[in-house]
Amino acid sequence: MLDAVAQVVPTESTQQAVGYPTLFLFVAVGALLPVIPTGALVSSAAVVAFHQKAPYSLLFVFATASVAAFLGDVALYWLGRRGMHSKNGSRWLQALRSRAPQERLEQAQDKLADHGVLVLVLSRLVPAGRIPVMLACLMAKMPLRRFARGDVPACLAWALTYQVIGLLGGSLFKEPWQGVVAAVALTVAVSAVPVLWRKVRRPSGSQHA
Repeated sequence: MLDAVAQVVPTESTQQAVGYPTLFLFVAVGALLPVIPTGALVSSAAVVAFHQKAPYSLLFVFATASVAAFLGDVALYWLGRRGMHSKNGSRWLQALRSRAPQERLEQAQDKLADHGVLVLVLSRLVPAGRIPVMLACLMAKMPLRRFARGDVPACLAWALTYQVIGLLGGSLFKEPWQGVVAAVALTVAVSAVPVLWRKVRRPSGSQHA
């Protein structure tokens, strides 16, 4: 009976063989289509890796997430550059513009002018900050190679940050699923703080206007 159950339940090596490619796919697609909560995915994967006995599993999660995020960013930027050079634009460029309010775009342009590609690191860490900065880079006609160089540390910092969030959630509970729930809750809370802060500040700013 136990042998039959062991054959049905996936081993850790099988879970990793499926999990890492799945994480890579979802993070890469999430970079292209900013509707997938990629941060929560990385945090959840970190929780599962934390509870596994396999060595270097956390390192594999970090490497998979950072490489996938980088390739997705570069692909989206390349598509955006094609749209900028096209007479009629592109749906990718239109999608970027629709997700970058004018106020946030102007802020991103100012920060890009002051700090250069270093602003890419911050844009990856601030929820909903990536698209306005990417669009600002496109409007500044930043070469793809320069964008890619700045995006490398941004993706590394992003993957590390959300992996730490996952570890904080996973270390509090014995069961992996409990850690995943806690990690997702922490990720949602972190993402909601900037939005709430902007809503709190907006009325005061409008009164001074």
